Amino acid sequence: MITIKQLNYALAVDKTRHFKQAAERCSISQSALSTAISELERQLKVQIFERDNKKVLLTPMGEMILRKAHTINLEVSDIYQLCRSQDLPLSYPMSLGIIPTISPYLLPKVLPEVRNQYPDFQLTIIEEQSNVLLEKVKSGDIDAAILALPYATDGLHAFTFWEEDFFVVAHRSDDLAGQREIRAPELRNTPLLLLKEGHCLKDHVLAACKFQPAEMKHSLMGTSLNTLVQMVAGQMGITLVPEMALNQLIYDSAEIKAVHLNEPGPHRKIAFITRLNYAGTRNIEVLMKLFRQQLSKARSGHVVE
Repeated sequence: MITIKQLNYALAVDKTRHFKQAAERCSISQSALSTAISELERQLKVQIFERDNKKVLLTPMGEMILRKAHTINLEVSDIYQLCRSQDLPLSYPMSLGIIPTISPYLLPKVLPEVRNQYPDFQLTIIEEQSNVLLEKVKSGDIDAAILALPYATDGLHAFTFWEEDFFVVAHRSDDLAGQREIRAPELRNTPLLLLKEGHCLKDHVLAACKFQPAEMKHSLMGTSLNTLVQMVAGQMGITLVPEMALNQLIYDSAEIKAVHLNEPGPHRKIAFITRLNYAGTRNIEVLMKLFRQQLSKARSGHVVE
């Protein structure tokens, strides 16, 4: 009879397309892994992999088998999660993906309190763009992801725990810096600094301002919010940043000012993304409550960055 361990070994080979790397990933010897794969193929009476000294290929039948194996692996993982849900909150490891326009601004606000309340909680953080994290959630490579909405999350659960607006960041010499509120039409005649393609924050900024991508032909692009703010300090234009990031990005800077974007909001929502049958929802709820509390404190000025 085939075993879960055999299927996991086969999935590791499929992921790495290399027997030695798959063995290292599974913490066993290469010979033990090869023997387990050969035994699996013998029991199924099909060849899953084509291998020679240079490469490993997946056969058409192997592809169908491993698609089923992947589903089985997720179901087994959810069984373990379901059993663990009876334990104390955050009492077992969790892997969490966060996009780059959230992680450096959210984590300093929430991790100290997570560690204070749950000192034994083992949390692994992965920073990637939204599309990569969604695939990792779907494949079971990570337990959950934190994304900014709106974003297409078809086939997954989205649990919103925070909402915020954007602020216009301008050089102090810019007329915009002296205003109490700024409307989007006022930004059309100033070079707008945006993140490069692939960052959902760019789409959220354009949506909040009701700008079309075609109107941004003369805008300048940056790779991070910090880079954009430094470009503003160098009088290269203006940019928009989410409220969560304000303290860290403009802290102690006399060169730039932040002014609220007076357009209907919230301009973006922050949410946990999980699989539909993810059994660790209780832990997500605990984290959402804690994150919401810490973000509210930061917003009210009780937390000094």
